[in-house]
Amino acid sequence: MTPAKIKKLLQFHELLFAHYGELECALYYGEPHELMIAAMLSAQCTDKRVNIITEKLFKKYRSVKDFATVEQEELEGDIRTAGLFRSKAKNIIATCNIIIAQFNGQVPQTMEELNSLPGLGRKTANVVLGNAFKVPGFPVDTHVQRVLNRLGVVDSKYPEKIEKAVTAVVPDKLWTNFSHLIITHGRQTCQARKPDCLNCSANNICKYGKNNK
Repeated sequence: MTPAKIKKLLQFHELLFAHYGELECALYYGEPHELMIAAMLSAQCTDKRVNIITEKLFKKYRSVKDFATVEQEELEGDIRTAGLFRSKAKNIIATCNIIIAQFNGQVPQTMEELNSLPGLGRKTANVVLGNAFKVPGFPVDTHVQRVLNRLGVVDSKYPEKIEKAVTAVVPDKLWTNFSHLIITHGRQTCQARKPDCLNCSANNICKYGKNNK
């Protein structure tokens, strides 16, 4: 990343933080395994829908063991509206069994260990690390990808490449909240189909915004 892009990225963080402040994860959870499961359910599903599902789900299944021992067909019925429910149910059950067998029933706290679990990619792992364990993580979802490409600080469709570029220049203590800030901005202002450039706090530094004045 060039010095000019680094400056723009850090300025973007300042602008977003001034506008939104310190944010919390949009997924509802109490225990680390609940956040892990909620994040797994969020693949190709809105956080709003996931929160509706997990409100009942986490009352029915209260522990890792509960998820590990449920019949897949039953869990599929519980999460059907999340989409991709068959593969998600299979991965949740498999993951919880591995956590019991290999991690003493506790959700692991490293990227390598989380990545070894079925259905957990870097984005999900970063969500768990940053929010459940306060280990710096920068999840890159479709909002982060879209906003940072429009801003002009990255030019990539690959989440891992974007994550690497951002975390190389942004202090790690900012990573988790910066991701929350960008995701919130992407939902509220820099939407996919109709970005509200005129009311965007970053309009003056955004490549996309300047081109659409």
